[in-house]
Amino acid sequence: MLAYIVRRVGYGFLTVLGVLFFLFILFFAVTDPDDIARKAVGERAPPEVYEQWKENKGYNKPLLLNAEHSLFSIQRYSDTLLVDHYWRMLTFNFGNSDADDAPISKRIAEGAGPSLFLTVPLFLSGMAVAVMVSLFVSFFRETYIDRMALILCMLAMSVTILLYIIGGQFLIGKVLHWFPISGFDPDPTIVYKFLLLPILVGLVNGLGADVRFYRTVFVEETTKDYVRTARAKGAGEIRVMGNHVLRNALIPILTQIVVAIPFLFTGSLLLESFFGIPGLGSLTIDAIFGNDFATLRTMVYIGALLFVTGQILTDISYTIADPRIRLE
Repeated sequence: MLAYIVRRVGYGFLTVLGVLFFLFILFFAVTDPDDIARKAVGERAPPEVYEQWKENKGYNKPLLLNAEHSLFSIQRYSDTLLVDHYWRMLTFNFGNSDADDAPISKRIAEGAGPSLFLTVPLFLSGMAVAVMVSLFVSFFRETYIDRMALILCMLAMSVTILLYIIGGQFLIGKVLHWFPISGFDPDPTIVYKFLLLPILVGLVNGLGADVRFYRTVFVEETTKDYVRTARAKGAGEIRVMGNHVLRNALIPILTQIVVAIPFLFTGSLLLESFFGIPGLGSLTIDAIFGNDFATLRTMVYIGALLFVTGQILTDISYTIADPRIRLE
């Protein structure tokens, strides 16, 4: 198993290197550093201002080869944007924002807390509700309850999250005045007031897809031989669904759950933006609209790193859920 994990980590590292190369092409080869400078300091700034800004940011270096150094000098190949890009990302030295020169690492540290305040309760409640509803629906499989649930799931999946956000803010926030429409306060005594509405909106938005997926997994398990054997031995339906079907359906469920866990740290782009939560999702949205290429590059890299981590953790979790699985 250890050899498999080491091999998967190696493949993951190569994947991260490939993502970094793609980011380099996107942000430095396709996008000219002069364009980044113009968007940062203004279109009417003098050329010397552009050059000074690029020098401060390290964007004035050549892309691949530095002709200022001799042919056999290592600096000819190391003093370039490509090497600087890889070095900054792999050492987590993300530098400062292109928009206001604030340290990116500090902003990530400040935004991780609000994002986790939102995503962790949303993830746990969504998983629990979806599994329970799916078990209930699969218990009544091929009945009108099952068919009605599938119709509702398809309708829920067809509605964009923007409609849920706007409808929730209008009905619950403005008409009923149950929760604030937007805002955030980290005080533990009142933070729930700002989080309940976005959590409810996120829960309703994702419930249709999750219930449909889990219901399919559970119904497939109910057709297996071990389920028929358990029923033949006199086991009740509740025991069959809880102790047998749910337990043996953990593999596909874990695939979805474990992959989602690392992304709890990156926050929710739309929920944080619309509800005024200063998390990493809002940080990414602000970077997009503010032409903050340094922050955006960092957030994409972190997302790729978390995705690779989630894939490795998923493979490891298989052996925990089913001891019969061996990683080789």
